[in-house]
Amino acid sequence: MSNHHDRPHKKWFQRKRIWIPFLVIVLLFLGNSSNLAKEPQGDPFLLAHRGMAQTFHMEDITNETCTAERIYPPEHPYLENTIPSMQAAFDAGADVVELDVQWTKDNRFAVFHDWTLDCRTNGTGVTRDYTLAQLQQLDIGYNYTADEGKTFPFRGKGIGMMPSLDDVLQTFPDRSLLIHIKSNDPLEGSALADVLATLPAERLTQLAVYGGDKPIETLKQQMPELRVMSKATLKSCLIPYIAVGWSGYVPEACAQTQLHIPDQIAPWLWGWPNRFMARMEAKETRVILVAGSGDVSQGFDVPTDLKRVPASFTGGIWTNRIDLIGPAFHENVEK
Repeated sequence: MSNHHDRPHKKWFQRKRIWIPFLVIVLLFLGNSSNLAKEPQGDPFLLAHRGMAQTFHMEDITNETCTAERIYPPEHPYLENTIPSMQAAFDAGADVVELDVQWTKDNRFAVFHDWTLDCRTNGTGVTRDYTLAQLQQLDIGYNYTADEGKTFPFRGKGIGMMPSLDDVLQTFPDRSLLIHIKSNDPLEGSALADVLATLPAERLTQLAVYGGDKPIETLKQQMPELRVMSKATLKSCLIPYIAVGWSGYVPEACAQTQLHIPDQIAPWLWGWPNRFMARMEAKETRVILVAGSGDVSQGFDVPTDLKRVPASFTGGIWTNRIDLIGPAFHENVEK
């Protein structure tokens, strides 16, 4: 039989079992509540995916889908990854333009999305089997169609329009660019490091590179000061952060990098958006908000999409329709 003197002790113990978890929850809330954090300073910026590009429907899309064969009826004359499309994107309000690079037979970087030529151009085979000069003789608008091959609105208009990476860097010497290495070849990471190493340090702060795990790892080893991103760098930052970020700890893997955060996943990150952004900015890491779940390159592509961007967000906004989002975004900022 228990002594009645033990009852106050048992009640205290029972209360302790309730109050300690409650206090932990309160502390977690206070430490990670975005509403209680100071709003980050500055405005968000716009990142134009592939410059001013033709858009296409996303149903059943895979990595093997030829998107040139499923474009919407053209609303502007620009083709992705060209100098005119990049200039048009900047003119429409882009702060950063994303571009794709492919390695060539003569060890140059051509600016082109696909590793094969058959989908978009009048050429065949892979870019690596051609010199840059040979690639620049192709018609990069040859196979674009919005009506299943009945008409080809850009045929004959894309001859000589494929730039080199050198062309882009020389044309836009002071604009921010996001370079996408489309392969997983570590040699391309090393080759890109050789190209970028010739640029002054202040210019490198305006550039970022993302792509396959192997070339990005090689690039980062050669140029640790450069902001980079790959699936591996994303995982090495976000998985530990999700595990222990409640404490305010930010893994060192999150430092001096770039994060592409799908807006469906962002609310699950500790401290999103204000505390999370402050933590990443303290690590000199740039955050880009992309649309959807992150499975494909979805963007904020119609003005109403901007309503999903937190009012205090100060990172980048990914868009495939800078022609629509640029004017709407800057109109909202002016208000």
